[in-house]
Amino acid sequence: MAKSSKDKGMRTILGFDFGTKYIGVAVGQEITGSASPVRSVKAKDGVPNWDNIETIIREWEPDLLVVGLPLNMDGSEQLLTKRARKFGNRMSAKFSIHVDMQDERLTTADAKAELFERGGYRNLQKDNIDCQSAVIILQSYMAE
Repeated sequence: MAKSSKDKGMRTILGFDFGTKYIGVAVGQEITGSASPVRSVKAKDGVPNWDNIETIIREWEPDLLVVGLPLNMDGSEQLLTKRARKFGNRMSAKFSIHVDMQDERLTTADAKAELFERGGYRNLQKDNIDCQSAVIILQSYMAE
């Protein structure tokens, strides 16, 4: 896939909440600054089913990919930080789409709070949390 020629502010962006068992995916439009959950992709020790990722990329034809960067509260890196970067680098190489990293501190807590507010405990399924975390990562990226 070729790099997009769309201007900043007009791009379609896919956001990813990287995890070792599941990777949440959301789609956002810069023109509206809004994002919506797409789905979660199962991963085995942080390695996703690349065919599933490719299906999502083909469906949405994003101009940019954003991967949440898990940092400690003091901003320092952790083991998962390196793995998220590696995931981003692999996506960039595999799909020839630019990848930006976005600080994701507190997104899981925010996602759980938003989901609970909308649907109570039944809404707090793992798939929903991962996708909502990806939505929050993407919205914070677009807000910057």
